[in-house]
Amino acid sequence: MKNTLIQLKHLYQRAGFGASPAMLQQASRHSVRRAVQDLFDDAQTPRPLHVVDPQRVGYSRKVLLEMVLQKGPLSEEQKKQYIRQIDQENRELIGDLNYAWITQMASGTSVLREKMTLFWHGHFACRSLNPTFVQRQNNTIRQHALGKFGDLLQAVAQDPAMLQFLNNQQNRKQSPNENFAREVMELFTLGRGHYSEQDIKEAARTFTGWGFNREGTFEIRKNQHDIGTKTIFGKTGPFDGSDTLSLILERPETAPFLVTKIYRYFVNDRPDPQIIQPLAAGFRKKDYDISWLMHEILTSDWFYRPENIGVNIKSPVELLVGFQRQLGLNFGQKQAVLYVQKALDQVLFYPPNVAGWPGGATWIDSSSLLLRMKLPEIILQAAQLNFKAKADGDVNTDYLAKRSNKPFLQTQFDWEAFAQPFAGLSTEALLDALSTYLLARPLLPSQRDLLLKHRKNNDLQDFTLGILTLPEYQLC
Repeated sequence: MKNTLIQLKHLYQRAGFGASPAMLQQASRHSVRRAVQDLFDDAQTPRPLHVVDPQRVGYSRKVLLEMVLQKGPLSEEQKKQYIRQIDQENRELIGDLNYAWITQMASGTSVLREKMTLFWHGHFACRSLNPTFVQRQNNTIRQHALGKFGDLLQAVAQDPAMLQFLNNQQNRKQSPNENFAREVMELFTLGRGHYSEQDIKEAARTFTGWGFNREGTFEIRKNQHDIGTKTIFGKTGPFDGSDTLSLILERPETAPFLVTKIYRYFVNDRPDPQIIQPLAAGFRKKDYDISWLMHEILTSDWFYRPENIGVNIKSPVELLVGFQRQLGLNFGQKQAVLYVQKALDQVLFYPPNVAGWPGGATWIDSSSLLLRMKLPEIILQAAQLNFKAKADGDVNTDYLAKRSNKPFLQTQFDWEAFAQPFAGLSTEALLDALSTYLLARPLLPSQRDLLLKHRKNNDLQDFTLGILTLPEYQLC
């Protein structure tokens, strides 16, 4: 196998969600550098999600209570029933957003921007039951995903979902709330140990009055904002929230913190300080230009070294989208996609907490590995899903499980189209070609012998299913 094909496969897996055999064959006619440039060219224009009407009123608890009061005299049970109905409608819309984003990631268009949006979605972890806010935040992140980190940080800091999630609506000069300032420093920019408790207290004062109005538009409530002098990182002035974000970007710890996280996500879960240090210096010098950083990573020699290939565990979303990208299949319904995300502990728009998904080795335990290895059979053969997701009301998975015991029955997969790049190959050559395209690393001789031994009536289907159920398929 040519090195170019190995490198291209690695590139498309890390910078996107994998590629079909036909796409890899086409791309292998050009250099890897050309493929990287094509990814950036294709990602120039953001494709925002349009599932929820942007003019739809955001249903905060306060608005909900106002709506209940406007409906006239109601019993307590009728009020509760009304609120439950609105909550259910919101969950349905967020589920629609989830499915729309999965579909967009699998579309093969602007994959680098979608992959960066997924990364920042985990970095700026946020939960909201307001579908209007959820859609707006996702589109905001997508818009800035490859721009300047300072612009992205400023946009997220003024985003209604984040302000609500981190309690900044309650941050007033008479009683500052430190939650927002603390998470901005600890999780979004600096990391623990690079600020003092006094820095947090003073930064919280700069964010007092930052909130949003009934329509979800950012505003600074002047009567709640502290205009006094503050001292942050040893500098003193009448700082506001934007000043605090600028002061954070001036800190030498910010770039290494961000680059380390990006390196672990896109390159290797084990950070290499000798690579990260100069990369972080360049990132800071380039005014936190995310496109510059990603271009440096994807065109570097070390990105394609053997020690960085096939060593990261696919996240549940990468696994799901990867099935669609590599095989060209269509799940056909959102319930199955939501159920699997829940079962594998990564539901888009529902991070476990403000720290996001820990990733890496935590993606797999004994039960989730069994489901991951069973999924190809479930999807391709529409077999019964004999797995119970962990109980949680967020996506009502218990309801989904009861509703359908064959959730992938509507999955569409064209075996004939998938077979075209492999036409005319002998049995052994077919197995070698399939494993080359579907696995990050070569088959072990023992695995190859086993797959050849247990083939049944259809080599293409038997080999494909056998490869997809190997533990090695969980790596990228």
